[in-house]
Amino acid sequence: MVAKDKGNMDKIKGKAKEMTGKVTGDREQQVEGKTQQARGEAKKLKGKAQERVQGTRRTTPKDERV
Repeated sequence: MVAKDKGNMDKIKGKAKEMTGKVTGDREQQVEGKTQQARGEAKKLKGKAQERVQGTRRTTPKDERV
């Protein structure tokens, strides 16, 4: 869950950077914001995948494990 939360924070911060860059006309800051948003989305997806793996492990009875 931590990766998912960090991902959401990166997305929010990235959006803020992108908007600030648009208002000020700073193209570099816009690009940084978009990059941070993409990084946040990747972290979020990683967190979801980790949760699925952990959920799968918990539901598998010990007798069925190989």
